[in-house]
Amino acid sequence: MILQLLINGLIIGAIYALVASGFSIIYSTCKFFNFAHGAVVSLSAYFLFFLSSLLNLNFYLAVILTIIFSGLVGLIMNYIYKQLRRRKTSSALLLLASFAILIFCESIILIFFGANVKNFEPLQFTGGINFGGAIITPLQVGIIITSIIVLILLIILMKGTKIGKAMRAVSDNKETAEIIGIDSEKIYTLSMVIGSIIAGIAGILIGLEQNLTPTMGTYLVVKSFAGVVIGGIGSILGAILGSFFLGLVENLGIWFLPSGYQDAITFIILFIFLIFRPRGLLGIKNILSK
Repeated sequence: MILQLLINGLIIGAIYALVASGFSIIYSTCKFFNFAHGAVVSLSAYFLFFLSSLLNLNFYLAVILTIIFSGLVGLIMNYIYKQLRRRKTSSALLLLASFAILIFCESIILIFFGANVKNFEPLQFTGGINFGGAIITPLQVGIIITSIIVLILLIILMKGTKIGKAMRAVSDNKETAEIIGIDSEKIYTLSMVIGSIIAGIAGILIGLEQNLTPTMGTYLVVKSFAGVVIGGIGSILGAILGSFFLGLVENLGIWFLPSGYQDAITFIILFIFLIFRPRGLLGIKNILSK
């Protein structure tokens, strides 16, 4: 039983880590909490459902189109934020704008798809692998592997490419970065697009594993925000570690408590870190600047 809970924790932790890493990239460069990030998760999951289940498009082609779609959603969101930044809008107002976008996108999903739960009926992932008495499905293995690959590529992008160095420079000091010729607005755009693509991949994976609901993105972005705080705000590696930690603790917690307390466990851990270790597990300000 405990091995099954550990596996379940790794699976949900991988999803949290994808959403949290994109959330952390946007915060590190744009300097505000973009809760509309959750809308990208929901829109991407429903867009894939629309292409593959309603239009009967080839699944793999639908996945590629969905990833492109998620990047475009990020581009549109960044355009809205860009107009607000031109008016010298504060981070607090950008945060409120992100909530407005999140609610607006949920309403769009409700209008076109209704409030009923949806799932990918044409895709039947059956069977499971017995691993030491615990059961893990091929889809769940794919979720963990895909998440790890995406996260490794993200770290390579941030640490070993010119784009990553430019993003780190803007994250560390926007004014200095602009003096040496880095266009901060382009970096903001790249951050939003990259973060949204990662959120889109998370939406695809969670949509295949679980049912689709209009508020699924809100749920995930709140959990991922907790993972970001636990790992260390502004740290991509911290966001990843904090998300896996959260996923494991949530699932191990229901060994002692009813499953209905899973969300309560999340917020108890969040409050503990906010009170006793507000800088998170890694205890650094910003890994992007290292």
